[in-house]
Amino acid sequence: MARLLVTGASGFVGGALVERLAGEERWRPVAASRRDLSLPEGAEVVVAPSLGPDADWGSAVRDADAVVHAAARVHVMEEGSADPLSEYRHTNVEGTLALARQAAQAGVRRFVFVSSIKVNGEQTAPGSAFTAADAVAPVDPYGVSKAEAEAALFALGRETGMEIVAVRPPLVYGHGAGGNFARMARWVGKGVPLLLGAVDNRRSLIGLDNLVDLLMTCVEHPDAANRVFLAGDGEDLSTTDLLRRVAVAMDRRARLVPFPPVLLRAAARAVGRDDLARRLLDSLQVDITDTCETLGWEPPVSVDEGLRRSVRALLQ
Repeated sequence: MARLLVTGASGFVGGALVERLAGEERWRPVAASRRDLSLPEGAEVVVAPSLGPDADWGSAVRDADAVVHAAARVHVMEEGSADPLSEYRHTNVEGTLALARQAAQAGVRRFVFVSSIKVNGEQTAPGSAFTAADAVAPVDPYGVSKAEAEAALFALGRETGMEIVAVRPPLVYGHGAGGNFARMARWVGKGVPLLLGAVDNRRSLIGLDNLVDLLMTCVEHPDAANRVFLAGDGEDLSTTDLLRRVAVAMDRRARLVPFPPVLLRAAARAVGRDDLARRLLDSLQVDITDTCETLGWEPPVSVDEGLRRSVRALLQ
């Protein structure tokens, strides 16, 4: 069995990937984590160093055939650092490159990097969608760090011959999801009236099971080497439709009040929450045509089924 190192194994995406790998006959998952883990049978664990330029990954990458790098300093809604870009670069750029260099030196064949759609930007115009061929246009420090990490990885790949794959997911929902998705689901579950009944945007999402399936495809498919792939469920939803479908999955009734989005945006701006208005009101669409055609991949789980799995976990 080939060894596949998964960083961020105690996290949302990395943990789900380790569980999936444990059921695969051809892979032995190696879970890198700084926390104690309850691992499925067939997985091994290594203690992960703090992700930074001086991290020692020697024992973790030894004899590994591939790496899926899911560990990162993640995007946070309330940034507390005085210099967030430096913090993101330290972890997401310098830390990623340190791991990748040591992986290449150890003979790792392929390095799959869990990036972010924020590399492309924060929003799309009505009727348009991001593609992997678009010029990068990150806006916030997190997106900038992911874009810089991608560039550094592909340069390292050209230098060493290690195959690099970058996967850019939009918002990920699923078992254990936090952030905006969990907040919205809790609002619906509690029957909170929401002034989001007239939002006519389009947002791409990806369910956790679909993302894990895509990452596994990127580890194995020969045509994935040295490519960027955008991730998504293949169905874009308005914020209004998403809340309605979350309510159906919860067997609840969404209390959505039609309210002019222009007034919602003005109210958010007045209290310094333009970022929240952007996530709720703007469009962000992802074109996964190239991903599907190049890899022969289709999202295996429908949006409605993915939402059912997500809210079931939240209710429990």
